[in-house]
Amino acid sequence: MSTLRTEPAALSHRLDWMSVLTLAALAAVVVLSWWYLVDMATGMEVGMAMGGMMTFHPWTPAYAVAMGLMWSIMMMAMMLPSATPMILLYRRVALHNRLPDVGLGTLLFAAGYVLIWLIFSIAATALQWALEQWAILSPMMRSQSGLFNGMVLVIAGLYQWSPWKKACLAHCRGPAAFVIHHWRSGSSGALHMGVTHGAYCVGCCWALMALLFVGGVMDLLVIAGLAALVLLEKVLPGGDWLARGAGALAVLVGVWLLLGNLA
Repeated sequence: MSTLRTEPAALSHRLDWMSVLTLAALAAVVVLSWWYLVDMATGMEVGMAMGGMMTFHPWTPAYAVAMGLMWSIMMMAMMLPSATPMILLYRRVALHNRLPDVGLGTLLFAAGYVLIWLIFSIAATALQWALEQWAILSPMMRSQSGLFNGMVLVIAGLYQWSPWKKACLAHCRGPAAFVIHHWRSGSSGALHMGVTHGAYCVGCCWALMALLFVGGVMDLLVIAGLAALVLLEKVLPGGDWLARGAGALAVLVGVWLLLGNLA
């Protein structure tokens, strides 16, 4: 780890033209990802409205890849907005420290972050396959088991109060502190920092992502609601309390569902 200059200029929110270009590129990825999700969800709704029957698709290798791509694009749509401040700050600090290949380093930082969520998407795809085999998911990719819904809500809600959630959220809520404590110079260092940040974000949000199976993997309101919650947890002054409040609500709803299904 090399010496890092962290004067106020390095940690300021002012954007140079390359930072603006970086922001535009990230925004384009997010917009295209949401366009894909809206188009896919709309196609499913139109098919149902026209009297089509939703049936399970055989899990061929091609279909598994398509589902993995769907999850990957969904994670980009949901997670990149909250990661943008960290990516821009990395570029600002790298530029202030006159590091070579700042553009490449920024790209590698973002790539490392995306890589972790791609791995998460593979795991989510495997879980989707398993839930279909266990007859828990419907063809609309939504849980049809009240017992499963209750269990997932309780687990997700309790995790929101856990020390692991608190620690991961703290790293995600403090871009400047993350850069100072995890700084590594060079291209490999940028990639390593991106992977580390992505790992903290997965640690922070994996339980919330599990709620997609409860509300509907392709339900746009559920996707948008969870994406908004993730963003607000990270940027609001009281984001940690918002996380706990959402967790308490999830536990209450989950217990209600469990009692209703066990009665």
